[in-house]
Amino acid sequence: MGGRRTAALAAVVLVPVGLLGYGLSSDGENERTVTVAASPAPHAEILEYVRDNLAEDAGIDLRIREFNDYVVPNTATESGEVDANFFQHKPYLDDFNKKEGTEIVPVVNVELEPLGIYSRTVDDLEDVRRGQTVAVPNDTTNGGRALQLLAEHDLITLKPGRGDEARLSDVRDARGLKLRELEAASVPRALDDVDLAVVNGNYALEADLNPARDALAAETAKGNPYVNFLAVKNGRQDDPRVRKLADLLTSDEVKRFIERKYQGAIVPAFGAPAS
Repeated sequence: MGGRRTAALAAVVLVPVGLLGYGLSSDGENERTVTVAASPAPHAEILEYVRDNLAEDAGIDLRIREFNDYVVPNTATESGEVDANFFQHKPYLDDFNKKEGTEIVPVVNVELEPLGIYSRTVDDLEDVRRGQTVAVPNDTTNGGRALQLLAEHDLITLKPGRGDEARLSDVRDARGLKLRELEAASVPRALDDVDLAVVNGNYALEADLNPARDALAAETAKGNPYVNFLAVKNGRQDDPRVRKLADLLTSDEVKRFIERKYQGAIVPAFGAPAS
């Protein structure tokens, strides 16, 4: 979901022309090639760094296919059109596998795109007043995540036991705030029309927002279930090329690249994915 590029809405499915015909390389046609589906930023950018600086020495030919939606990377991985993908977190993948009957599994955690609360007019959360409007993502996983962040900072109260799966109907007390659901990609563009907005880290990047610099509050990486990871179809976790790529994505070089390039907008979060 790229840098200066404008991402399409998640409902839009764009299949790059170059995708078809690559397929899995596990049949011996090219034992070095690994093709990864990724969102433009930061995922493809991180992969591009690996491709240009680390992959050749590791003995893999890394090919990247960019997508502007959250559906095709998983379906292409399931069908074998690509070897792996890098764009999603565990709550989203669990929901996708359940709904679509796919068998995609995480391989290694790489980075976190902190969700942040932003405003053009409010300088401090202490200044938030009744009657103000808050834009939140409307999708299954990030909507609950946004409500949880608002609740953690005492802007709303959720019904007991409603954590990251919370919906607007689970808001017990909105504290006089007007909650407005929007497509996640549209939330940063609404900042001029609302008082506060809870924006995904990747879309914040596209809007030149940095959670470390610009957010009134943001998620932390420790214990965060929304870490983004490399994922494959179940059964391909131990493919040597996948293991090599996983090692490169969690190398010291990539850690330094993420820290230098994103300055806190994206943070390294290496480790084994939650089961």
